[in-house]
Amino acid sequence: MKPVPDIIKPQLSILFIGFNPGLRSAETGKHFAGHSNRFWRLLTESGLTPRQLKPEEGDELLSFGYGITNIVARPSKAASEISKAEYLEGGKVLKRKLATYRPKVACYAGIGVYREFAAKKEVVCGLQHDSIVPGIADFVLPSPSGLNRISLADQLHWYCELRKLTMK
Repeated sequence: MKPVPDIIKPQLSILFIGFNPGLRSAETGKHFAGHSNRFWRLLTESGLTPRQLKPEEGDELLSFGYGITNIVARPSKAASEISKAEYLEGGKVLKRKLATYRPKVACYAGIGVYREFAAKKEVVCGLQHDSIVPGIADFVLPSPSGLNRISLADQLHWYCELRKLTMK
């Protein structure tokens, strides 16, 4: 399987943070590449991107001021396969990335991603009251995975809220 490299540079408007690469992403080396993953569609339908990008066009996100990374680099079929030790180690690496690259918004693509990173039991979608890295807003989205049972309309609501936040 191919490594899935970060799409990242300093001072991004939004750095999207996923759990870890799925198997299809690991096969292709591209983020959110699963056939049922809604990430790219949600970006477009919310107005965050002017057209629907394909996973292989992910590097174009940089031109919009967006990037992608994961809390854990190891691919798996489902996030439930990630161990606590992997989350702890990945969280240290992620904290360094955030401190180094300083995006305006750290956007967690999944409640569980933020729950593990922030070590909080109760997490809701939207802008978080506290930031893990001072000066960087934390925003939580529902996971765009096809395994997530949240409706597309509910997911889209949170992507639109993210767009409103970043357009201020």
